[in-house]
Amino acid sequence: MNTITSSKQAISLSKKTAEITFSDLGISKSILEILKNLKLETPTPIQHQAIPIALKGQDIIGIAQTGTGKTFAFGIPILQRLGLEKGQALVVVPTRELAIQVGDSLKKLGMSLGLRIATLIGGEAIDRQLFMLRKKPHIIVATPGRLLDHLKRHTVKLDQIKILVLDEADMMLDLGFAPQVEEILKQTPKEKQTMLFSATMPATIAKLAANHLKLPISIEVAPQGTTAERVEQEVFVVKPADRFSHLEKIIKEHEGSILVFVRTKHGVKEVTQKLFNLGHKATEIHSNLSLSRRRAALDAFKSMHSRILVATDVAARGLDVNGIELVVNYNLPDASSDYVHRIGRTGRAGKIGKAISFATPNQLKDVRDIERLINKTLAIKEFAHFDQVSSRSFGPRSGGGRSNSGRPNSGRSGGARQSNSGRSILGQRPSGSYQSSQPGQSGQSTNQSSRPSGVSSTNSRFGSAKPGFKTGSGRTSGSASRRPNPHFFSRKNNEK
Repeated sequence: MNTITSSKQAISLSKKTAEITFSDLGISKSILEILKNLKLETPTPIQHQAIPIALKGQDIIGIAQTGTGKTFAFGIPILQRLGLEKGQALVVVPTRELAIQVGDSLKKLGMSLGLRIATLIGGEAIDRQLFMLRKKPHIIVATPGRLLDHLKRHTVKLDQIKILVLDEADMMLDLGFAPQVEEILKQTPKEKQTMLFSATMPATIAKLAANHLKLPISIEVAPQGTTAERVEQEVFVVKPADRFSHLEKIIKEHEGSILVFVRTKHGVKEVTQKLFNLGHKATEIHSNLSLSRRRAALDAFKSMHSRILVATDVAARGLDVNGIELVVNYNLPDASSDYVHRIGRTGRAGKIGKAISFATPNQLKDVRDIERLINKTLAIKEFAHFDQVSSRSFGPRSGGGRSNSGRPNSGRSGGARQSNSGRSILGQRPSGSYQSSQPGQSGQSTNQSSRPSGVSSTNSRFGSAKPGFKTGSGRTSGSASRRPNPHFFSRKNNEK
């Protein structure tokens, strides 16, 4: 059994992220040409650090939030390594939406090279998946449950897997897929490259990595709990009965797309119906909907046919929609870590975003837990016409987080916070019906100087790519000097 601590290696950055290009990472010329056609030149921090290591075939533990370009961080090495040697790659993800998104991104990356991908998800006709599997795909993207169904049917074999990726591993285990993941790992060859990506590093993930990864290199592009940059965050104290009326006021204050997170599936349906009855273009997404309805809801939201998407945490990860102006936590999440994933849906690709959360007066502990996780103090406010909330409801908070200016808190006691400092107003009512500070005023804890800051989404900008697959002379492992069969991804070569 390998331990993670003994295998961690420090990642030193010799150049600033802004100065690094994909051509510096040892990527072959043919893939660089594809990236150029996709108008991608500068790698994100996780791509910058993971790609050179993955190209050498080493196991990786990557700690990074959703929306940081992880798909290309493992997709580019998969594409290049499969061009050098025979075999398949398997990418296991927790949700259908994420599987579809990963599959689509990989297709656009390797489509011109003849890359074949099979996406195996529940809720989709099994015959269509069998048709894709008969074509002997180079990459299989699957959710754990459906992949096990195929394994039991003997319609999938994992004996040719050379590269295994566990994406959003913490969410996979949170959803109860640990037994399925263990069974999948048992059916893959021992000699393979394994890459595990997770937003957090709980004990269950550490144990999984220790049991199945060989001397993995640990990469952490941002500390656990780091919220998306350029996202202004506010918490409003509300009575449970007043949530919807306040939501409607907030919706009227914003013109762009809005993502509303509700705790339960029943709550999602109720909020969506109320918004629809008031004339708002709203749609819903949760696990009770069929796959076709979930796809239709996402398509409507992406195209702005429906400006508002009301969702459970099924949309907290794997939802790649550019330009979401506002995320509203209608209910605080059950787990503090989900707060980070939820608000990460806005402020993507360098854009400014905003996140507003509703908290009842008795949710002090939940707010404090979130603040400890993200290492900053949230601006807590009230709606003006709302009955005055006693300062005892939330009360003074002890130090440990960070203020919005980035200065450590020293432990405050008594009194209401001042609105002009961007902090909450407790025990007094602000003027106006709804107060909103200007974008970009909320603070953000900085990463360590050795880690690049900034989050960039790469999977949403795709174009055409020229055909052909030839290795360049970039920095790769020792096997990279071998020239692959230029027709490796051709159907004729792989259906013998």
